Amino acid sequence: MRDGLIGVLNAGSSSLKFAVFAGEDRLLSGQVDGIGVNPRARAKDAAGQAVAPPRLDPPPSSPAAVVPALIPWLRDWLGTRRIAAIGHRVVHGGTRHAAPVRATPQVIEALEALVPLAPLHEPHNLAPIKALLALDPELPQVACFDTAFHRTVPEVAQAFALPLAMFREGIRRYGFHGLSYEYIASVLPRIAPRLAAGRCVVAHLGSGASACALLRGESQATTMGFTALDGLPMGTRSGELDAGVVLHLIQQRGMDAAQIQDLLYRQSGMLGLSGGLSPDFRDLLGSEDPRAAFAVEVFCYRAARQIASLACALGGLDGVVFTAGVGENAAPVRARICAALGWLGLRLDPAANAAHGPRISAPGSAVEAWVVPTDEERMIARHTAALALGG
Repeated sequence: MRDGLIGVLNAGSSSLKFAVFAGEDRLLSGQVDGIGVNPRARAKDAAGQAVAPPRLDPPPSSPAAVVPALIPWLRDWLGTRRIAAIGHRVVHGGTRHAAPVRATPQVIEALEALVPLAPLHEPHNLAPIKALLALDPELPQVACFDTAFHRTVPEVAQAFALPLAMFREGIRRYGFHGLSYEYIASVLPRIAPRLAAGRCVVAHLGSGASACALLRGESQATTMGFTALDGLPMGTRSGELDAGVVLHLIQQRGMDAAQIQDLLYRQSGMLGLSGGLSPDFRDLLGSEDPRAAFAVEVFCYRAARQIASLACALGGLDGVVFTAGVGENAAPVRARICAALGWLGLRLDPAANAAHGPRISAPGSAVEAWVVPTDEERMIARHTAALALGG
């Protein structure tokens, strides 16, 4: 008989994050990264103490290949306790999924049709689900979608100015990072009640970056669109781009689809803007190379512009929340973005910002600014418990 523990798997192209929850308590968390090149595993317990991670022998070539080693290791670590269900982050749920679903073979087959919409994410999200189905078909699994939170976005904000038939066929803005935004919306009533009840822009800034306009906790607009390539510049992704550039690359440079995909997803963003120095903000902020400074300047400029645009979608702005790796830890980036938003009434408290908040706006600032750590794994665990355990 399984007890009430919930496992979480969050698979990327070369990494697999995992966690175990008992209700709201995180018992275990870890990650395997460098998969396919030089895999490394690490794990820590509820107290943050390192524990011996699973052995990767033979070295896994994909995130799904980690599963056969991870599951026995988890069972050994838990002892007599058992996982009742496992939740997964799935980037794209399309127009059909506005909530998490049980990951049955039929659901997986339907989700595989969405792979062309998220070619660098969806296959990796689905592969561990299929691997677990083969290992333990009786173990309930739940797919939690990054797009689901944005199903509240009005159609006028979803539509591209393409033929209407294409919109009805599903070529529209979906939005991503929804699990992160949903978590922030769930904790704002306790942390910043004014923002929870009003107009707030959440900036999820990391190697993947986007921003979302929340009205009373519901998504109204977001910077990512049909794919997770749109919007802000990211670690290696271009963000917003004139479609004519793609036509130019095809017609004038003879590039094919694979070359353009590699350019826009892997060679652009902060890596491209810095002239190949690094996609990592820690490297760029610590560098004296003017190319690094230029990349950061472009990012902050674009982020401030997008936040102001989202304020327009909300009809005003009560506050900004910074989250994810860069948003939570890069005080200079937050300072530049807030300075650019000063005309909206946002005044930064430099000391609070240097201390990483939680509130970083000055007393009396018309627009509040906060730093709130996100927790996608916890959000997945909540959804999985609600769906698989009824609580």
